[in-house]
Amino acid sequence: MSFTETIIEQKSIQLLQKAIDFGASDLHLMPSKEQYSVYFRKYGQLKSVGQLPQDIGDRMISYLKFLSSLDISEKRKPQSGSFEQIFNDKHISFRVSTLPSVYLKESLVIRLMLQNRTLPISELSLFPHSANQLVELVERPQGILFMTGPTGCGKSTTLYSLIHHLATKHQKHIISLEDPVENNQSDLLQIQVNERAGVTYAVGLKAILRHSPDVIMIGEIRDRETAQIAIEAVLTGHLVVTTVHSKNTVGCLYRLLDLGISLEELKQTVLGVVAQRLVHLKSTQKATAVFEVLSDGYLAEAFRAIEYGRTYELPLENTLEGQIEKGVKLGAITLHPKE
Repeated sequence: MSFTETIIEQKSIQLLQKAIDFGASDLHLMPSKEQYSVYFRKYGQLKSVGQLPQDIGDRMISYLKFLSSLDISEKRKPQSGSFEQIFNDKHISFRVSTLPSVYLKESLVIRLMLQNRTLPISELSLFPHSANQLVELVERPQGILFMTGPTGCGKSTTLYSLIHHLATKHQKHIISLEDPVENNQSDLLQIQVNERAGVTYAVGLKAILRHSPDVIMIGEIRDRETAQIAIEAVLTGHLVVTTVHSKNTVGCLYRLLDLGISLEELKQTVLGVVAQRLVHLKSTQKATAVFEVLSDGYLAEAFRAIEYGRTYELPLENTLEGQIEKGVKLGAITLHPKE
């Protein structure tokens, strides 16, 4: 290895260490005409942390692509991969994505994920009653719980916390199907979607059902076939937890109808729909979550409204907006302009 390669390797590892120390969820290397800009994302916001000369940035991207088993010579097509390293005795997974840009250079984004780490739901939630609601829902023996919200709002973190509770407190046999596996957990069996090998969400779910799980975690409901198999899993006696992209809790029900699930099937299987948003504690500026929970009586009201073609809205105090307003009034949280 040449001296230059050694320097590039050191600079790359130092940048990763800096991102970890900062508490970043993502590291961005964005190209411009003459240099690369470096950004860290934390709690959904980008922070500029400096620039890199063009040749150094190019070499660092090549090194990080090498670690991720990507094609270093291919710069015209998007690529994605991952690698794992241990920093300060912490096992961290790095998910790498590249995109070609107009400057014939690549943009690179790395998602940083601390492995085998879960926090109790009581530590993730701003309000204790919301945490208690979620725990009560996942402790039911059968049904499906949907998490919804924008990318980066913490849905997966919440699901990992809930299934860790089931595994450790109730000794449940849990199998997850994810694309990709974002957080390696020692207390559940995790299956990685691999479409090249024929392991799609639908195929993987069918196989999981033959493996005698108590609880199934699905990374995301993306299509009709996956949605239908998830519903079938519930009807055969399983608890399923998963995520769906939708605007809000009620919107999630309409999204499932669009995916071909009948209203009657939803009535028989859905335990609840939970929308999540990250806000910032005033005392520490650390992120915490507020939840909008559509379940039980409110869920039944929503189903009736859908059946009769009426719109339905939760009482304001139960919505995300109401929860955030309450947190602001209590002086517990602070909002940034984008929120």
